[in-house]
Amino acid sequence: MSNRKAVILLSGGLDSSTVLAMAQSEGFECYCLSFNYGQKHLMEIEFAKDIAVKRNVAAHKIVHLDIANFGGSALTDDAIEVPIDEADNTIPVTYVPARNTVFLSYALGYAEVLEAHNIFIGVNAVDYSGYPDCRPEFIEAFETMANLATRIGVEGEPVTIQTPLIHLSKAEIIIAGLSLGIDYSLTVSCYKLDKKGFACGHCESCRIRKSGFFEAGIDDPTRYN
Repeated sequence: MSNRKAVILLSGGLDSSTVLAMAQSEGFECYCLSFNYGQKHLMEIEFAKDIAVKRNVAAHKIVHLDIANFGGSALTDDAIEVPIDEADNTIPVTYVPARNTVFLSYALGYAEVLEAHNIFIGVNAVDYSGYPDCRPEFIEAFETMANLATRIGVEGEPVTIQTPLIHLSKAEIIIAGLSLGIDYSLTVSCYKLDKKGFACGHCESCRIRKSGFFEAGIDDPTRYN
């Protein structure tokens, strides 16, 4: 009998909430991880908590770690402003060094304890900001490493990194999520989220979100300042 437990990386955002719904629709018992990593938009954790409750997940853990101690990103470093202008073709200052590598490593440890063989992450290679750790090549390399570095991998019960959104546009993601009953008013995408949970409407993540709803022909339920 196959193992139907899965670890879900849940940020409180549109993508990760959609991934959670997809995993549940496939019959997985979902164990969610959210990260307080020193991000300025920490309020996103409250959204993740609400989503986990609404979706009736098996467990939801908040992991505390201090990526912000290193700085180097507009999302964690007070000396770097979150930009509101259009991004160019370079990796933007909102990239957090090694973030997905760190998050997936925690998820891998949790999966091994649970004897879960699937980890779901909402990375996307279409409507995204050019982050190197959202590419299929990164996911493939991490999965290879995961099955070399764990007992379950060595013993022939490999872990699969599931990325159901990786080739979807934001509009396609939204349409898929609505078909699975996601209430997107409970999600947030903003890099400048305020303490009341209102999005700025101007950062790159907000712009991508707005564009996705527009292209899907659906009213955006986000609370903007």
